[in-house]
Amino acid sequence: MIVTGYTASRTHELTPGQKTANRVLAVGRAPVEYGFAHLKNWRTLTKLRTVPTRATRLLRALLVLTNIEVNR
Repeated sequence: MIVTGYTASRTHELTPGQKTANRVLAVGRAPVEYGFAHLKNWRTLTKLRTVPTRATRLLRALLVLTNIEVNR
């Protein structure tokens, strides 16, 4: 399931609840995007040739290690 934020238009401003929902979504999304940016910088994904299940486990482990390194 893909969760996207609310968007405002020229004629429709966001309600305070919608703005709060967008902030909550951004807080949860930022660490994941930061982790993938690091993986791309390391060029880890360019040479990965394996079964998707194994790749998922590997990426999760790398993101955990990245998160531990960032939080030091």
